Amino acid sequence: MKPNVLQLNPILVPEVNDALAARYTVHKHFEIAEPEEWLRAHGASIEAVVTGGHTGIPRAMLERLPALKVVAVNGVGTDAVDLDYCRGRGLPVTATLGALTEDVADLAIGLLIAACRDLCAGDRFVRDGLWEANPQPGALPLARRFSGMRVGIVGMGRVGRAVAARAAAFGCPIRYTDLRPMDDVAHPFVPDLVALARDADALVLCAAADRAEGIVDAAVLDALGPRGFLVNVARGRLVNEDDLAAAIAAGRIAGAGLDVFVDEPRVPEALRRSDRVTLQAHRASATWETRAAMGRMVLDSVAQALAGERPAMSLTT
Repeated sequence: MKPNVLQLNPILVPEVNDALAARYTVHKHFEIAEPEEWLRAHGASIEAVVTGGHTGIPRAMLERLPALKVVAVNGVGTDAVDLDYCRGRGLPVTATLGALTEDVADLAIGLLIAACRDLCAGDRFVRDGLWEANPQPGALPLARRFSGMRVGIVGMGRVGRAVAARAAAFGCPIRYTDLRPMDDVAHPFVPDLVALARDADALVLCAAADRAEGIVDAAVLDALGPRGFLVNVARGRLVNEDDLAAAIAAGRIAGAGLDVFVDEPRVPEALRRSDRVTLQAHRASATWETRAAMGRMVLDSVAQALAGERPAMSLTT
């Protein structure tokens, strides 16, 4: 009999779903009509949970899965999992660390270029027939050059370093802040976020910072200034969205590129309606290549745990 796996989120890569189905009896929680009744009847047989970073797993559900041997997160966010509880239970919680780095860094730079060069506004201008109606060169305002901009990076982990490498290729001077200076990073360390923003043309948020909230507030945005840009590919709640919306509306910063939000999928209307904000639907890792790599890491984590091994990507054991 194949082990029972409870899947809390869809996986979009067919070969990963096929591999899960071939190895395990997969119960798709998101398709179960009466999930509470199902858990009461079958929870004791579940040996592995596959979930996403945003969904995680409630502690109350963990407590109803006595045979559970692993929580495999298909992502890097683990703030929706009670890690302390899992440590106390000796339960491995794994994440797909490293798989997302290149794509997230690519999107960070893409968002920054899109915001600086008004790419979305320019696309709409052409698509809506406005260029033909207004062919004069001044119909669209001049944009901002990205090359050579001073870039401040918040969080110099895997993604922060990948963003720094890409920005450096554009001739951008780079500074960063983190919990501490990194001995193996050549860029200058700035311990204060306001000071980092004051000396930056663009602030790029790459920090995992699961417990941080609202650290980019009005003071940071005012330090960034009316020619500064904010990019967030990290956690939505790192930004005080009310302060950001007010800064955008008042022209206290030049623009923003955002992939993550405080209360997804709800995005403040003030951000949605602004032409100076470039938006994505939390899609920094949404390529076939990365999602396939993430899926393989999930498969490895489940297989290792069910074989009685410590999963290589465990964060808790």
